[in-house]
Amino acid sequence: MALPKRGDLNEEEKALLEVISSGNTEEASRLLGSKTVRVNCLDEHGMTPLMHAAYKGKTDICRLLMQHGADVSCNNHEYGYTALMFAGLSGNKEITRMVLEAGAEIDVVNSVGRTAAQMAAFVGQHDCVTVINNFFPREKLNYYTKPQGLDKEPKLPIKLAGPLHKIITTTNLHPVKIVLLVKENPLLAEVEAMQKCCKVLDLICEKCMKQKEMNEVLAIKMHYISCIFKKCILFLEREDKLDGLIKSLLKGRERDGFPVYQEKTIRESIRKFPYCETTLLQQLVRNIAPVEIGSDPTAFSVLTQAITGQIGFIDAEFCTTCGEKGADKRCSTCKMVIYCDQTCQKMHWFTHKKSCSMLKKIYEKQIVEAAKEKNKEAAQTAESILTSEEQSSEPETQKDMEIKSTGDQSEMIPSIKMTVSSPAVCNFLEEETTSENIGSEKVQESEE
Repeated sequence: MALPKRGDLNEEEKALLEVISSGNTEEASRLLGSKTVRVNCLDEHGMTPLMHAAYKGKTDICRLLMQHGADVSCNNHEYGYTALMFAGLSGNKEITRMVLEAGAEIDVVNSVGRTAAQMAAFVGQHDCVTVINNFFPREKLNYYTKPQGLDKEPKLPIKLAGPLHKIITTTNLHPVKIVLLVKENPLLAEVEAMQKCCKVLDLICEKCMKQKEMNEVLAIKMHYISCIFKKCILFLEREDKLDGLIKSLLKGRERDGFPVYQEKTIRESIRKFPYCETTLLQQLVRNIAPVEIGSDPTAFSVLTQAITGQIGFIDAEFCTTCGEKGADKRCSTCKMVIYCDQTCQKMHWFTHKKSCSMLKKIYEKQIVEAAKEKNKEAAQTAESILTSEEQSSEPETQKDMEIKSTGDQSEMIPSIKMTVSSPAVCNFLEEETTSENIGSEKVQESEE
């Protein structure tokens, strides 16, 4: 079958592109059932229907197109853009993951030499960058489910491939989250199963470092997950369950509730990385080593930034218990800790209850200081406005002085009244009073 040419669209194919824009999945399904509609047809710019759907964030239509054989690797766009690049630009994590799982290549570059991850980062779609950077093809893991060379048995039982792949591709590297993922799957939560997974993770780490195009990020991630698994093995051998490990990772010190054991666990995993010459490892050490335990940045935040590609934690809240992004439920008492749901809140309460009242006092103090700072800024603004008003009235005052010297002393008074009753000053004084009232109300609320 001849390859489609740019702009060579029949009427039904043009209708399909319009339907994709409107998001009508039912009509798109009807059109794709037509024999005259080519699922990989190209518009005048070389965009396929899948590229259009990915860029517009139409998840259901993307799934439908791939079911009809859409090519995720098509690279006929006039500027070399792929479906994965358009998915990253759209900011839709689900489509990005879907295209990756369908076999999209991560390292393909466009006409300006940028990969899909770089394009997504350029427009600020950091969640999609995280999905791309953390993706690991299932086929590469399946390699270990088959006997290799002289081995009589595979290194990884096929039943463990699915649960392990889920953990490998997770974008949340919080140690508690990883332990919870292990705990929720009975097949993984056994000592023998965990030992086999650790061996496979270590082999992947070694392969990433020794291959022609070295992948430091993936190597450190595999090593880190392996270290958490080894902690799981210790607790499974000692207690036959993982609840003790979760409590150890969450337990905070008395004076501020900081999880010291969690911090030491992450630092230890970084320190044990076997390839000391790695550039990324040296960067991690430089950022973490000078920081005292309990201060910012934490080892978890530094590691997450290095592996996922996230630039800090800007404009986002993370669950205190499991590190999940988008947490929005605060402790009703202290307002200082955030959870993603009641399960995480209950899990954390055993240690948080010891510091909740202290954190409440800190929160109240912050509210008072914020109100004072707001009033201070208002006062400084008032002073600057008054100064500018006085400067603007100086020429008139001089004129009034001349008039006064001729004997007419009544002209100067209206000029002064105009300065005092200036609309800008009056409005500001009202705003200042309002801001003081708001500040005092916040202080009163915090004291209550």
